[in-house]
Amino acid sequence: MHRTEHLLATAWDYQTRPNLSGVHVVAAFQHQAVACEDLGSPMYAELLRLIVDDYEVGGVSTGVLAGYEDRPFGDAIALRLLAAVHGLVLAGEVPELAAFYPSVGGTWDPVLGWEAFEQTLQSRSAELRVLLTQPPQTNEVGRAAALYGGLLQLVEAVPLPVRLFEIGASAGLNLRADHFRYTADGTSYGPADSPVVFEDAWTGQSLKPAELRIAERVGSDIAPVNPLTAEGARTLTSYVWPDMAQRLERLRGAVEIARQVPADVRREDAVSFVRGLELSQGHVTVVWHSIMWQYLSRDDRAAVDDHLADLGAQATESTPLARLRLEPLPRAVMVELQTWPGGERRTLGRAEPHGQGLVWSAE
Repeated sequence: MHRTEHLLATAWDYQTRPNLSGVHVVAAFQHQAVACEDLGSPMYAELLRLIVDDYEVGGVSTGVLAGYEDRPFGDAIALRLLAAVHGLVLAGEVPELAAFYPSVGGTWDPVLGWEAFEQTLQSRSAELRVLLTQPPQTNEVGRAAALYGGLLQLVEAVPLPVRLFEIGASAGLNLRADHFRYTADGTSYGPADSPVVFEDAWTGQSLKPAELRIAERVGSDIAPVNPLTAEGARTLTSYVWPDMAQRLERLRGAVEIARQVPADVRREDAVSFVRGLELSQGHVTVVWHSIMWQYLSRDDRAAVDDHLADLGAQATESTPLARLRLEPLPRAVMVELQTWPGGERRTLGRAEPHGQGLVWSAE
């Protein structure tokens, strides 16, 4: 079984269940541990299993997580807890724990590190419970490769300037995907001097380099983050797994680019945002989203689909619409493109949840 299939077969299936009770909060952390191990974070895989052990014997984590037993798996409570603690580390508020976090120069140790983590849960319990109420910020920079490659394939067929709109945009870093550099099969794409570089960004079908003319960069999020502030940058960094140096480096580079390339990220829910979109003469309007569909209710998903279908019904050859998405299906994370007029839907490729392992499908 492909390792992405293994991950999705265990974790993502839980999205279809409306609630997870009691034992399932343990299962959610166990599945997240599998995901972390599979995606390259042995530290978090180990730490999550230690949290499970503590929870099952009624340890300090049960108090921090009280009231979250019945939350859906898609609410990502495990990631929220890890990010809340990581945020304290990044802010310099728990130096005894920072000694074990590679993101600030520490070295992870499962025995001593757990002791410091457990003490942080105990001493900062009230603060952590407040942080758990905040929406997750997991808009991974690594997913930009799927957006960029999808746009290349779109503009090859529809050679128009792009109006790029993203739902669940977080800080809007991926709205600048055309300012990142990608290499694949001996070909380079994007600016040579970009501080964000994806070596061997994808495999599979070769993509023709093209100039992406992006006329607008607009996103929406229910809790947008300003990456240009110290607090905003720290929030984004807190969701990057501490032992994944490459992800941290890319995030820092993306924040640097955000200082130079403006984008408008609005505090607005996905349904309202999509409802307000209009088509534009001589532009292709692109709606993009990645690994955020799970955070919408079933009704909101249907509403977004309906609004896009209505907008697509108005599309013409000179005012086209496209929907580009990187979202999990039952057995894989797929890159899909739907275009109007016509509503044709194509599967462009598959990837892993952070965007790595991207394989473009042959036509």
